[in-house]
Amino acid sequence: MKFALVNEQRQEAQPKLSGQCPACGHPMVAKCGEVKIWHWAHHGSRLCDPWWENETEWHRAWKGQFPVNWQEVVHQAENGEKHIADVKTDNGWVIEFQHSYIKPDERRSRDAFYPKLVWVVDGARRKRDGAQFAKALEAGAAVGNSGLRRVRPDECGLLREWGGSHAPIFFDFGNGPTLWWLLAKRPDEPAYVAPFSRAGFIEIHCGGATQMARDFDEFVKDLTTLVAHYESHLRAQPLQGFQQYLARRDKRRRRF
Repeated sequence: MKFALVNEQRQEAQPKLSGQCPACGHPMVAKCGEVKIWHWAHHGSRLCDPWWENETEWHRAWKGQFPVNWQEVVHQAENGEKHIADVKTDNGWVIEFQHSYIKPDERRSRDAFYPKLVWVVDGARRKRDGAQFAKALEAGAAVGNSGLRRVRPDECGLLREWGGSHAPIFFDFGNGPTLWWLLAKRPDEPAYVAPFSRAGFIEIHCGGATQMARDFDEFVKDLTTLVAHYESHLRAQPLQGFQQYLARRDKRRRRF
């Protein structure tokens, strides 16, 4: 973890410091070696949040894009269950930065636990993923002129592993200013992917109650329905809705 409570104040790990876990209150030890990034660990083998994964520089770089008081926020459900969100924004969005493989049942549990959840997935963790995703893009079909493409998940591990989540999913391949937004109703059906500005993603979530943030909130609510309707060929308008959302977002960003 990046933060522990030292004298009731959140603090990053420093040599010889001791602290308390903000979630469970148990003792934590500052780990400040030369190989891994400096972090806090529970004393002994205790792990109070089974959803927590060891952090990498990739995690820290993403967290650093957001205010410190949004990072590692303890979220408690009405039934008392608690988990530590990587980032929780003032608009109520929880952003989880996922580097390691996550089992489908755990992903579904997180989808259900957080009312407003966005995933950012490290697409560069496995060397094969970038090449497989590029191949799926190339073999896919363009939909309109928004950059949206209909792709098959058959030979792309990332698309198979992350298809079916009701939360927005963004792949980060770490090689430029673009994230890829995944829209997939089921892992065994065609998926839709669209380029999304990395800077725009950060701006939407850091910008407070702007029109861009409101547009994102409203569109995400309808996302699953839009994909399902388009796949069933009930009408063409739902997919046009995604293109219109991208167009509005880009128009508003150009104003600044």
